[in-house]
Amino acid sequence: MTNSNIEKLDKYGSGSYLASDVTVLLDIVDKDAVADVPVSHKEALIQSGQRHYSDMLTLEQAPTAMHEQLYAQALKQGTNRTATDIANLAHTLHNTFLQTVNSERPLVLVSLVRAGLPVGVLLQRALSDKKGSDNERSDADSDYSLPSVHYGISIIRDRGLDPVALQMILDAYPESPIVFVDGWTGKGAIYQELARSLEVFNDPSHPNFANIFHQSTSDQGAADNTAVIPLLTLADPAGVAWLAASEEDWLIPSGLLNSTVSGLISRSLYTEPQSGLHRSVFYDSLVKADHSLAFIDHIDAARRALTTSLQRLPTFKQPRYQTADLINELAKNYQISNRNRIKPTIAEATRAILRRDPERILLATAEHPDTVLLRHLCAQRDINISVLGDKILPYQAITLIKQRSKDN
Repeated sequence: MTNSNIEKLDKYGSGSYLASDVTVLLDIVDKDAVADVPVSHKEALIQSGQRHYSDMLTLEQAPTAMHEQLYAQALKQGTNRTATDIANLAHTLHNTFLQTVNSERPLVLVSLVRAGLPVGVLLQRALSDKKGSDNERSDADSDYSLPSVHYGISIIRDRGLDPVALQMILDAYPESPIVFVDGWTGKGAIYQELARSLEVFNDPSHPNFANIFHQSTSDQGAADNTAVIPLLTLADPAGVAWLAASEEDWLIPSGLLNSTVSGLISRSLYTEPQSGLHRSVFYDSLVKADHSLAFIDHIDAARRALTTSLQRLPTFKQPRYQTADLINELAKNYQISNRNRIKPTIAEATRAILRRDPERILLATAEHPDTVLLRHLCAQRDINISVLGDKILPYQAITLIKQRSKDN
């Protein structure tokens, strides 16, 4: 398919991924043009309301040798599960969209930068395959190839999905269904942000209603109360995704690194819609530490070698918010009025330690193998750990951010 709107998208890059893996719709700016704000100062600015987190960056440094070692361990431990989950997700997408997409109107995977990028790239690779593995299979249902394209766009808490990037995709693929891809869910905050950003399209008379709400149950476009947000994640502890491989909090290998497993792309920076796309920094200084393509190639090869039967995963019309009561209880017990200070899941808890100023870590189990890196980082930075057992399940870990100013 070629048209002028697709050609406009083609001018954007793919970070350190292959051009066939993804097109990232971000305005890449020089890191020297971005203020490098120390973590403690950034935390005070965020909590006092003086600055929004998406207006500044703490520039990333290369992971330490210990961090690299723990990532390698997590990758070894989680390769088969990641590969299996990607295969099952691709198989489910294949079965869901086989009758409605084709080369002229492909499925559009829209990964949420950054945690969604590795998952989206792996799905794009899987959907591009003619067979579910290198082994010849006679069962037609095991074939999960599907015409698809993959884009990465920014979503920012409190400020939403980048409307400029989304409109560019809708203009280029006016007949295609869109599925949004993220790595995992924590509290469900990004789901809520996504839902708010998509409210403008939730009218059957809107020209792009069917692009986004293709899983809704409305009868021939008639309005109903079921506006299904097509969010796909690898793990969904919060219980908000339309499609997820599981609802468990586990050690997703790509969750242990930041830019060096996400195409060397920084967390996105906000730009007013009238000024263009959200911005990002490309960390060219971290090329030697980059695992992005190696991670994709490794998991993709493992997926191709799978011999287990593929599973069609369940989909959900509405979020279940199964951890909302737990988050409320934690907020009450630790006197936290700003829920943004609570960072659940192993991946989010780890990222919060690396990027924010944590007060303490809550663990379900003192010696769980999936929290080795968390415990190592806590020891390095003298951060308190509380082991709460079943009280915080399904989460294995939660980081509480230090209060730097009075909660709003």
